[in-house]
Amino acid sequence: MNFDDTPQEAEFRAEARAFLSANATLKADASPRDETEAEYIIRAKAWQKLKADNSWACINYPKEFGGRGATPMETIIWGQEEANYDVPVQPFAIGLGMCGPVMMMYASEEHKQARMPRMVEGVDIWCQLFSEPGAGSDLANLRTRCERDGDDWIINGQKIWTSGAHYCDWGILVTRSDPTVPKHKGLTFFFLDMKSPGIEIRPIRQISGDANFNEVYFSDVRIPDSQRLGEVGDGWKVSLTTLMNERLAVGTAAGADVPHLLDLARRMDIDGEPAINNPAVREKLARWHCERAGLRNTRYRVMSALSQGKTPGPENSITKVVSAAKLQDVSCFGIDLMDMGGVMLGRDGQELLDGKLFHGSFLGAPGMRIAGGTDEILRNIIAERVLGLPQDVRVDKGIPFNEVEQGSG
Repeated sequence: MNFDDTPQEAEFRAEARAFLSANATLKADASPRDETEAEYIIRAKAWQKLKADNSWACINYPKEFGGRGATPMETIIWGQEEANYDVPVQPFAIGLGMCGPVMMMYASEEHKQARMPRMVEGVDIWCQLFSEPGAGSDLANLRTRCERDGDDWIINGQKIWTSGAHYCDWGILVTRSDPTVPKHKGLTFFFLDMKSPGIEIRPIRQISGDANFNEVYFSDVRIPDSQRLGEVGDGWKVSLTTLMNERLAVGTAAGADVPHLLDLARRMDIDGEPAINNPAVREKLARWHCERAGLRNTRYRVMSALSQGKTPGPENSITKVVSAAKLQDVSCFGIDLMDMGGVMLGRDGQELLDGKLFHGSFLGAPGMRIAGGTDEILRNIIAERVLGLPQDVRVDKGIPFNEVEQGSG
């Protein structure tokens, strides 16, 4: 394992850092923003366009699609450097990280030329229409159906937890085209215009007050067959392409971490002494510091594998299942350290920053333990594919979907 950049990687990092320092503000120097979601989207599109104009958007994409054909290591380096700056990237994470790769692999040349430049330049934002009320962790249990009608497909059903659907222009969609075969074999995959007639989007208000997730209803929505990705009935194979990219895109849970907690513990008092002097506080900080070091070294394993041209193993599943739980624990403890002030966001200055950071992380952490694979699913992956433990019993294996008993949910 080698933690050092090669000369070529060091040169690339310096180039990336020069562009970022000339066009963005370091997070450490940034002031809190009070902006609406619409204003944030406008700012995100402007940042994406600026990156595209300077060949820093989607650097891992082929050059014909606006990328640099960057190596996996260069992609990681860019992500590391960009993460230090106060720049709006969230609206494009799903489209560029998950939708773009599946479009490049399965879309026709005509659709690639029409859709990919607009995605890369920040003109269009994309979403992923996968989860359903009865098919979250078990995606292959989905019930949204598609039926052929000449050159079109008619879509009826419901998706849920669709991030950003209310402001997205396009989306990728997996549906059930044949219920008479086992559940993994009767799926068909499409991309579609989110402004198509028959689509209804209902934002879901979360405990944090945000409404980034959505329910999406399809009532006789027409999609041209030309917008099908992959063969009819081969949607599971196409979905796996997306899910593999999702594991990499979701990655580590971002938010409150050990350095933030250390800073808070130095400023908060317990019995008239700085909290950081308290043995119970120090014990928790030490444990989370060890977890943070383990996560960092696990990411280095991924980087080392990529730099050697290898395919990373289960590290991304390990990273996510540990980091999401740690985020919840760290942010909860940060709120506790603020004592009675922990239930308030604060009005200005450092109190505002503390409140936003720890409250936002605490309220968002449960979602991170679901998005991109629940804790239970990830533990199954680690148990079965890494440790070689026996698989869970799957009573519907090999049974036609329409013969499997369905629950009321």
